[in-house]
Amino acid sequence: MAEDSKVQGLAWFLAGLGVGALVGILYAPKSGRETREDIAQGAREGSEYLRSKSRQAAERMGQYVDKGKEQFGEYVDRGKDVVERGRAQWEEFVERGKNLVSDQSTRVSSAVEAGREAYRSTVATEEAPAE
Repeated sequence: MAEDSKVQGLAWFLAGLGVGALVGILYAPKSGRETREDIAQGAREGSEYLRSKSRQAAERMGQYVDKGKEQFGEYVDRGKDVVERGRAQWEEFVERGKNLVSDQSTRVSSAVEAGREAYRSTVATEEAPAE
């Protein structure tokens, strides 16, 4: 029974809607032609409004894209600077390492040569009195 009353309520609502539309048409202050012209004019104004807003949105998006490109370029430049500084520091560290290895190599070579000379002089001293 509850569903029957809902269906009846919907039917009365639709009937009222139809009657209201009919009364509105019969008592409209303008003729059908004027009403159609008003509707067409409203549609033209609405489409012009949409075109205007879409142009504004396109311009704004263009500005956002340009600003994004500019910021991206700045970030790329910053990244390049950081990489260059890192590369320069790395090259400096490598050069220091080469110099350190070279110094240590020279010291080791000198120590080895001094050891050889000490050994030769010790061996030469020990062999000389034996004769």
